[in-house]
Amino acid sequence: MSEAGTLAAAPARQHRAAAWHIAKVADSRPETTTARRIELEVPTWPGNDAGSHLDVRLTAPDGYQATRSYSIASAGPGTRVVLAVDELPDGEVSPFLVHDLRAGDQLELHGPLGAFFVWTPPADDETPRPVQLIAGGSGVVPLYAMASAHAAAGDATEFRMLYSVRTPDDVFFSDELAALAAADPPLQLDFIYTRSVPEGWPRSAGRLTRDLLDAAAVPAASRPRVYVCGPTPFVEAVAGWLIDAGHRPGDVRTERFGGS
Repeated sequence: MSEAGTLAAAPARQHRAAAWHIAKVADSRPETTTARRIELEVPTWPGNDAGSHLDVRLTAPDGYQATRSYSIASAGPGTRVVLAVDELPDGEVSPFLVHDLRAGDQLELHGPLGAFFVWTPPADDETPRPVQLIAGGSGVVPLYAMASAHAAAGDATEFRMLYSVRTPDDVFFSDELAALAAADPPLQLDFIYTRSVPEGWPRSAGRLTRDLLDAAAVPAASRPRVYVCGPTPFVEAVAGWLIDAGHRPGDVRTERFGGS
């Protein structure tokens, strides 16, 4: 994640000041065939809201630096920060994070960042509204953090996730999402597989369409808060369909991919 956008108005208040931190890699393991889950211990981390992101800065021996933004898969207080990084073969940062980073290595982080594309439990005096999460590929990372935070808070707000992904093997947080879908209250989880489907799946592989979106998403009449994250063409198409379906622009929050 490196470019954030929204169809809505002014951002929410930033709760935690961003700063530079030194992180130590506590664990690094495969997430999918092209992505890696990285758990970082960050002693000075102030915690973060679900949906926040951070910057990772790498410095080469000759002093050259490259900085890229990544969504955070974890949320709440504490000093453990979880990332899930999908490799871009021609990227400057993601290939190193996926292939070369090892437990015990150190990274420079700047964050937490982002005050608008976040979810927090409704305040006591706030009328709860349904939440619709719509992910394209690795865009599920900040949305998974929101779904996890929702479950951890014991919040009864209706939560749905529509996840467009290439194949079952490309699903991020597969076990965790299944557990959230079986929790009480459950995360209503719908998959759109674009290249291959599980055995016995009721639909053939294909891209998300407006008809599929209309069938799976919380209707506009329910005034949901909608979070959309994924590649730019995916986000722009989905956001346009949502507005055409009657969702208010101020209710749709978007985040787009950039190079990493």
